[in-house]
Amino acid sequence: MKIVLMYALMSGGLFFFFVGTIGLLRLPDVMTRVHSAAKCDTLGALLCTTALIVYSGGGFISLKLILVIVFLWITNPTATHLIAKAELSRHGNSGKYEIIDEVEVKKDEDI
Repeated sequence: MKIVLMYALMSGGLFFFFVGTIGLLRLPDVMTRVHSAAKCDTLGALLCTTALIVYSGGGFISLKLILVIVFLWITNPTATHLIAKAELSRHGNSGKYEIIDEVEVKKDEDI
């Protein structure tokens, strides 16, 4: 039963890695590519690492793998945010991306 659960989790993780790779290759611009890569990479790594936790069966190795999951949950969104922010600052004034100022939106809603 443990092996079946491990194979199911690993297959799910590899599926999300595969979908993220296709998203990187097929999507048109940096913002959609970074979104696809971030979501699929985080979920794929979570599922594959969880499969390794199930396979190891507990103990100190599982604690290390849980720390890897926590590290990935912190670093993946941070790296994605920085890549998107760099792309926005590079093309922000060219009109390629629409920049919405939240303060102005709230002022318009109050009227």
